[in-house]
Amino acid sequence: MNPDIEKILYSDEQIDRICCEIAEKIRKDHTGKDIVFVCLLKGSIMFYADLVRKVGLPCQLDFMAVSSYGSGAVSSGRVNIKKDISCDISGKDVIIVEDILDTGNTLNYIKGYLEEKSPASVQICTLFDKPARRKKPVSPDYTGAVIDDLFIVGYGLDYDEKYRYLPYVGVLKPEIYSS
Repeated sequence: MNPDIEKILYSDEQIDRICCEIAEKIRKDHTGKDIVFVCLLKGSIMFYADLVRKVGLPCQLDFMAVSSYGSGAVSSGRVNIKKDISCDISGKDVIIVEDILDTGNTLNYIKGYLEEKSPASVQICTLFDKPARRKKPVSPDYTGAVIDDLFIVGYGLDYDEKYRYLPYVGVLKPEIYSS
């Protein structure tokens, strides 16, 4: 275990089970539909890759790079689109894949932004939901796990671009991000 991690919250095996459960729900809801999975970079990339393979349906893959954190531990509240989707989503079922739903600022903005492009639907799929920090009225359509207000890293989640490579999700020691 990385020495900056206080405890492992979800092992790689637990994450794999969560991905399988979400994939099954998406498969039931979207079989036979025209799907576009939109990955919010960078934190969601591990979850996105595993999820799309497990869903196993014909689909389009696209990416958005958005930022609301910078290098801090607290969201600035402003969403900046650094990379937009490149495919036409009109008339398609769009599933936004996010690592963690926290304040809701980013997902509230991105969902509204994508809805302006005339898709059939826009849904949110998040690996982790942290409702204690919600500031915007955003609810995920697919959720892996609801967690307490902890600072987690690993499996794509980061602090200051570190820890994304960890195969598990762990709680970062407070002295790492509060200094």
